[in-house]
Amino acid sequence: MNKSALILIDFINEIVDEKGKFAGKGYPVFVKAHGVLENVNAAIAKARAKDIPVIFVRVGFSPDYREWPESSPLFGAAKKFGALQLGAWATEIHESLNRTDADFLITKHRVSAFYATSLEAILRTLKVDTLLLGGVATDIAVQSAAREAHDRDYRVVVLEDLCGAGSEDDHAQVLRLLAKVTTVAKSTEVPELN
Repeated sequence: MNKSALILIDFINEIVDEKGKFAGKGYPVFVKAHGVLENVNAAIAKARAKDIPVIFVRVGFSPDYREWPESSPLFGAAKKFGALQLGAWATEIHESLNRTDADFLITKHRVSAFYATSLEAILRTLKVDTLLLGGVATDIAVQSAAREAHDRDYRVVVLEDLCGAGSEDDHAQVLRLLAKVTTVAKSTEVPELN
């Protein structure tokens, strides 16, 4: 029997709230138009009812940006604009999500949910072999986690209705590609949550 974990990536204010510094990338509009936050809450409730651990992963940097990758095209301007600072509203999980103290909260400093984090140690300790993934952005952090999880021999299910991107095209294109190495499905269709 498979043991699953629900992993929710970068549902932080800076990215999914219309007041966040990344709002101009289109993420809040996509998330709202597709009811992603509502879908995430429904999936969280189902996961808890089935004793599936819920793991939030967020990107962020110390106030002095000691972990900041200056050469990154994605994160390079974060320091200049004071974006993604830990300990601030920016990197808090969006208030509309039903996060509790029982959930895991992992901080990452790169795109990957695995790189230099405790994620794999937690998954191994919990004896998880199936990852149910959702997050923003589909084409960045979700894609990275899905591919890396595949290469670490996890069974990966990308929950398309728990993902958001800057555009419909980016979202759809990446889901088509991820279907080659993962299962792509709606959260209402996967047996782990239903």
